[in-house]
Amino acid sequence: MLTLLPDNKLIDSSGLPKLGHFDTPVTELGLADFAYRTVMDKPTSALARYFHYKQFQFISICHSDWQIGIAIADIRYAANAFCYFHDRNQQQLDQISLLRPLSVGVQMSHSPTAGTASIKGKQQICITPAGYDWQLKLKGERLNGELTLQAGPAPQPLALCTATGYNGWTYTQKHNALKVTGSLQYRGKPLDLSRALAGYDFSAGYMRRETTWRWGSISALLPEGAFGLNLACGVNETGTTENCLWLNGEKQLLGSVNIALNRQHGTQPWQFGSADNRINLQFFPQQCRQERLNLGLLASNFRQYCGEFSGEILLNSGKKLKLDQIPGLAEDHFARW
Repeated sequence: MLTLLPDNKLIDSSGLPKLGHFDTPVTELGLADFAYRTVMDKPTSALARYFHYKQFQFISICHSDWQIGIAIADIRYAANAFCYFHDRNQQQLDQISLLRPLSVGVQMSHSPTAGTASIKGKQQICITPAGYDWQLKLKGERLNGELTLQAGPAPQPLALCTATGYNGWTYTQKHNALKVTGSLQYRGKPLDLSRALAGYDFSAGYMRRETTWRWGSISALLPEGAFGLNLACGVNETGTTENCLWLNGEKQLLGSVNIALNRQHGTQPWQFGSADNRINLQFFPQQCRQERLNLGLLASNFRQYCGEFSGEILLNSGKKLKLDQIPGLAEDHFARW
């Protein structure tokens, strides 16, 4: 485990990223200090340094009756955002998408712990990391409100950086099962946040030209307490993984997982399993937020499902945590950028 001082950058004095899991989040990425080179060890051009960098910020808010997903993604050639409301009882998905060529008018946070990511349109989204807490402002026909995702008195976010491809890296910071305070309205009606939990995702770096991942996420109240789960395969898998869970604020790292699904039959259950048998879960998809774009040089096949998880997870204590129709998210994504 690598411990970072509060003022540390991700990039070290030799121009290389620090790799592995971190005790505390990175406060500065230090992109200008990164010695970005081609696969033939030549310094890259200024255009390559700019266009090869990608960054995403995502927030999910989960309630037993509804699910909200909010994202801003900047891939340099364009920026896009989405915001959706999933009604679990009616099985309806109300969504909106925003696209900005060349990321015009889009701002991204310069740090995982400070700055603001924002996009304006039919739905205005403003995401502000504030240390261990995140703040969210929404304004539009569907969702309006100001919220704070609170990490609590002893926060334990997931923070790691792994080598990506031959000459890149990816920094990821996530925290699930966070308390939500503030106010939020969906189409003019107030939502009850007292039993809602939230999670965030800050991911950035020089990723592969063709990138894929599969992912599962939970923020839910169980009989054992507030539970968060993050499982992924793809992107962060060189030397370590981003798989972990939180139970009442305590983080437990998990090993690698295999996430299996039938892309041609998206409503069939997904299988989440690990070689050490600590994870044995099924995900049952319900509503899907989907986008397909194929422009040759650029392409994206994105599916994020709202659904339910069932199965078992073995905790560090040796106790088995049983999940029975617990609401959560799962995602399958291919990108060429």
